[in-house]
Amino acid sequence: MEKFLQNQVIEAIAVILGRVKESGELTLDTIPTIVVEPPKRPEWGDFSCSVAMTLAAQVRQPPLKVAELLAAGLRAQFSDVFVQVNVAPPGFLNLTLHPLRWIQVLGMIQDNGSLYGTSDIGKGKRILLEFVSANPTGPLHVGHGRGAALGQAIARLLKSVGFSVFREYYINDAGRQLHLLGRSVYARYREHWGKPSSFPEDGYHGDYIKIVAESVAKTHGETLLDGSSDKAETLCAQLASQMLLDRIKEDLATFGVEFETWFSETSLHTTGLIHQSLDELRQKGLLIEEEGAWWFRSSQFGDEKDRVAQKQDGSYTYLAADIAYHRQKLERGFDTLINIWGADHHGYIPRMEATVQAFGFAKEALRIVLVQMVSLRRGGQKIEMSKRTGEFVTLREVIDEVGPDAAKFFFLMRRADTHLDFDLELAKQHSSDNPVYYVQYAHARLASLFRVAQERQIRLPVMQEVDQALLIRDEELGLIKTLAQYPFVVENSAIALEPHRITFYLQELAAQLHAYYNKNRVLPSVDPESNTGDTRENIKFGESGDITATSRDRTYESISPDLTAARLALLRQVQTVIGNGLGLLGISAPEKM
Repeated sequence: MEKFLQNQVIEAIAVILGRVKESGELTLDTIPTIVVEPPKRPEWGDFSCSVAMTLAAQVRQPPLKVAELLAAGLRAQFSDVFVQVNVAPPGFLNLTLHPLRWIQVLGMIQDNGSLYGTSDIGKGKRILLEFVSANPTGPLHVGHGRGAALGQAIARLLKSVGFSVFREYYINDAGRQLHLLGRSVYARYREHWGKPSSFPEDGYHGDYIKIVAESVAKTHGETLLDGSSDKAETLCAQLASQMLLDRIKEDLATFGVEFETWFSETSLHTTGLIHQSLDELRQKGLLIEEEGAWWFRSSQFGDEKDRVAQKQDGSYTYLAADIAYHRQKLERGFDTLINIWGADHHGYIPRMEATVQAFGFAKEALRIVLVQMVSLRRGGQKIEMSKRTGEFVTLREVIDEVGPDAAKFFFLMRRADTHLDFDLELAKQHSSDNPVYYVQYAHARLASLFRVAQERQIRLPVMQEVDQALLIRDEELGLIKTLAQYPFVVENSAIALEPHRITFYLQELAAQLHAYYNKNRVLPSVDPESNTGDTRENIKFGESGDITATSRDRTYESISPDLTAARLALLRQVQTVIGNGLGLLGISAPEKM
């Protein structure tokens, strides 16, 4: 619920505690911290407070008696704030606000507009968020898409609550995978010129390798057929990885995902950062030699065993590069590092937590978000994919089929660490079964309502101009209370790094809005034969975003100008919050559909 209302409740309880302390009704040495929260059941009220139970031992009285004393003071002194103050065993204060107090939320939304829901809890804190970071050995697939949508949403959430967020893509452009890419492309390159080739068994088999090889053949002709195959494979790896990285960047741009920095793994080798990082660990006694290999003593920081950082032949392991990379991140002065990884990297977390601690930082300086797999379906039927054989659905194919908005919303509809079923046919439906359409339609529906009002020269009022007492029915208050929860949903989503909470919230708010609008007239009646005016839609989603385009009932009940103004003002704030929530997810808030 909105913080300023919560603070009003806390201040009222504090006043009563101060009064009973001065009067001697309670012998208080200190007034404890007052915490108010929504009760477990809505019928118990708007807020619940357990301060009486906290005080009971200090004042040597039963908590129920303390609660009754506080309740009496609240009823007497704050009747304009609370319509009901109840006491429940073993000593809870259950408080119901006066309806007009809730109306203040609408004014706050109006005054803050696109900033409603933002805060500064992260002010002064810098976060480096690394996500996607797919190897430039192939196009992005749907799993990468889920990570991209998640990373973008987390970045937006954290920024909305005051953190400075820098988004980074780690380019894995060194090591065995690049070597296999070069061998795969070179084999297809030789095939292109009709030369015998031995395709690597564990190479990349997708059709995109042929396309890359054809591009290499076009630019270099047959020149790579002569000379060293090792040099040719190295050149093919360089050319292919750059081509594929360019495609990755294009796909992410189409998806609306941007990065401040693209960090190359190769730079860790060329600048000596890996050697420097391991040398620092060696000096700290955290890198030890056994049988010619150098082991990182990660077990000292909670890992199940020590890990090899440098092999007997002097080559570095993947861990060595990751150690250097995270040391380099920390040296850039970030307060928190956030990595979004595939769920198959779960066992790698203790190694990176050990790395952070080995360089003198708290374990909590690193946060890892794991992303589970995505199963694509079409009309309920699973689409089989195999990354090994190159048979997988790319992110670009999904975007082209369902659009970036639907793709993002579906990717964010579940907790990141749970498996996701993505039905392509459902994502394209213009119906209430499609969650993203359902939410976007709510925004467009209200935009259409406001357009009709303006066409009929009905001015859209501001909250200060309306009779607020007309908005205290249960239906209106239900909407307002949901709107009031939005800043808390945003803040909690940001802290937990869980954007799916926003999708849940938006679906709930859209459902309330549709139910309210279907039941309640907003604009005054017009001639039943006219095609203008307020209409009760038959919810034929997808035919149009204009409220005049669907079927109408024929009751045409009357509505006063004052009630029209009040409801228009309320619905303007609903539209604002839906737009704000969609914006946090990187999804558009359409005016028409």
